[in-house]
Amino acid sequence: MKESRTILGGVIVLYFLIGLEIMIMISPFAGFFYAAFNPFLLALVQYSATRWLTAFFLPHMVLPPGLFLMTIRVAGSVLLVTGAAVFIVCAAQVYINKFGRRGIALRGLYTVVRHPQYLGLGLAGLGLAILWPRFLVAVLWVLMVVVYYFLARDEERRMLEQFGAGYRDYMDRTGMFLPKSVEAVFPRLPLPRSSFLRTGLGLLVLGLAVVGSTFALRFYTVSHLPLWSNGTVTALAILPSDVGMLNHRMAPLLELPEIHSRLKAESGPFLVYFMPRNYIMQGMIADTGDQWQLYKRHHTFSMIWDWIFHPFRHLENAHAAMHHITESGIQNGQVADATVRRMIFLHVGTRNGDRSPSAVFGIDTPRNPLFMADVDVHKLGLLEIRDLPSETGWGRVPTPMF
Repeated sequence: MKESRTILGGVIVLYFLIGLEIMIMISPFAGFFYAAFNPFLLALVQYSATRWLTAFFLPHMVLPPGLFLMTIRVAGSVLLVTGAAVFIVCAAQVYINKFGRRGIALRGLYTVVRHPQYLGLGLAGLGLAILWPRFLVAVLWVLMVVVYYFLARDEERRMLEQFGAGYRDYMDRTGMFLPKSVEAVFPRLPLPRSSFLRTGLGLLVLGLAVVGSTFALRFYTVSHLPLWSNGTVTALAILPSDVGMLNHRMAPLLELPEIHSRLKAESGPFLVYFMPRNYIMQGMIADTGDQWQLYKRHHTFSMIWDWIFHPFRHLENAHAAMHHITESGIQNGQVADATVRRMIFLHVGTRNGDRSPSAVFGIDTPRNPLFMADVDVHKLGLLEIRDLPSETGWGRVPTPMF
């Protein structure tokens, strides 16, 4: 039994370790983390049956387009913070009772559900899956919930052995993970009589619902991205405020001789990321310079804090949240021109040359960086252009594509 609990505990640790990739990947420990984790990701990418696990199902680099995706983004922060707070408060209650020899914890949230700590960790894990929306994180969240269920069952077995009828009465009046009034609905459903079959069916439905929802969210995200296309080139605006500029100026920008000649030398389709020149997460798209490899910078932990605890500021003040510019409009000694944008060009290897958004952003579609160009959108002037390596700022680590 001790060995099985160790294995189950390892699953939980693995979930949060992978879920916290969002924080680790921009920390000084990223190199150590990916030395162990990236071979696993690359192994998943090699096979079409598992490649989807490394992909993302919600916006991460672009600001969420539309109220629905914005609401989900805010919900991610709320769930993570609320769940973590519930776990900490309930854990403190348990240990105070333990060291104070007061018996088992039956007050506070324990009067509503029998396992509020697991509920809190489940909510925090769900929020984490929204904030770092890799399919793998969502699947591991389902496995974590399964682990919590069996751990809870084992704990209740031991509590019944120790406290007998008193704990049985507590179980009769309190729900396991949801309030008793909510859980009372389940016996009315046409479910198998066998508790083993009911449990298996419930966990299977949960898994299918979560995975199905993530694919639905990905489809919704791709269909609502702020895109411009001429049939060969698809351009994605990182910031919603740039959509008008993208729609009106992208076509003449592609006709600039240096850009046109590079595109002419390759067979399309192409994907272009349209962004401010100092967009802070551009290293996820391509290796545009050491300064955009966030694990080498010193302010990344404050970014994570802001990302989690100030979702509304991130959504409302996109310019300051997504890339760093001082109030004077100067960064690293350079004036941040409001009409200067960086375009990162990628070659897209869709099947049969399909140029639809679903194909361009397809999970199985290879996207390789080609070159970047800094342009003055207003003057239609090219400021800088240079070829890019085939990897991102994180090497071959699978990174978000939208």
